[in-house]
Amino acid sequence: MLRPIFVTNMAKRSKNQKRVQRWRNKFRFVILNDDTFEEVLTVKLSPLNIFTGSVFAILFTIAITTLVIAYTPLKEMIPGYASSKLRRESINLALKADSLETLVRLNKQYINGIQRILNGEVIDSVLIDLQEGEDSLDAVVLSSPSAQDSAFRQWVEEENEFTLDQNAPELDIPQLMAPVDGLVTSSFESGKGHYAVDIAAPKNTPVKSCYEGTVVYSDWSSETGHVIIVQHERNLLSAYKHNSALLKSVGDYVRSGEAIAIIGNSGENSTGPHLHFELWYDGYAINPEEYIKL
Repeated sequence: MLRPIFVTNMAKRSKNQKRVQRWRNKFRFVILNDDTFEEVLTVKLSPLNIFTGSVFAILFTIAITTLVIAYTPLKEMIPGYASSKLRRESINLALKADSLETLVRLNKQYINGIQRILNGEVIDSVLIDLQEGEDSLDAVVLSSPSAQDSAFRQWVEEENEFTLDQNAPELDIPQLMAPVDGLVTSSFESGKGHYAVDIAAPKNTPVKSCYEGTVVYSDWSSETGHVIIVQHERNLLSAYKHNSALLKSVGDYVRSGEAIAIIGNSGENSTGPHLHFELWYDGYAINPEEYIKL
C-alpha cells in the first residue's frame, strides 16, 4: 500500500516542479533587419520576468499619478476640489442674489403704495401700512422717490465688487454666538489681509453656526481645506475654514448654535488645528470680535 502513495506524491511533486520551471523558462525576443537579417535587438525573457515587470510598471504609474495630482494644480480639475477663485465667486453671487431679492420686494412695495395713492387712499395710511409691513424699510419715502432712487442706484453700483478698502456701513445684525469655545490665536487685521479670527480648540470640537441661515457653500479647497459658508438674514454671511469634516450640505437650513463642522487642520494655509472664522456684512469683511464674545 505504501508504493502507490509514494508514486502519487512523486507525480504531484513533478507537476509542481514543471509549473515552476514553465514560469522560469527563458525565451529569446529577437528583432531582425528585414533586408540583412542582422540581429538588431535581442532580449531574453521569461514569463516570471514579464509578470514582475508588469506589476512594477503599474505600481510606478499609480505612484506618479498620485504625486502629480497631490502636488500640482491639476488636482483642482478633479470633482470635489474647488479653487479659491470659485469660492469667492460663489460668495459674491450669493450676496448679489440676496440683494436682488431685497430690491424686488422694495419695488413691489413701492409700486403697490403708488397704486393705492392713485386709487384715492390717504397717503398717511399708506405710509403706516408700509412701515408695519414685514418687508418695509425706514428708507422708503413715497414723497421723494427720485432722490431715493438715485441713492439706491449708487449703492447697487458700489456693490458690484468686494471693496475691502471702504468702511463698512452701520451694522444692523442680530445677536450672534461664538462658533467654538477656544483661544483666539490670530485677530482680525484688515491691513495685513487677514479678514478673520483664528480660534484654537481641542481636537474633534464641533463648529457651530453663529446664527440661523442657509448653507450656500460646503466643499474642499486646496488652500483652506474643508470650508462651509452660511448665508444669514440682512446680508450677513459667515465662513468657517480648515475643518476636518463638514456636517451640512449646500441648501441645508441651520439654526443658531447647530453643529455644522468639526474643527481641524485641513488646507495648505493651516499650521495647526484651529477655526478660521470670517464675518461679511453687505459685502464687507467685519471684525467678529466686535460682535461676538470669543
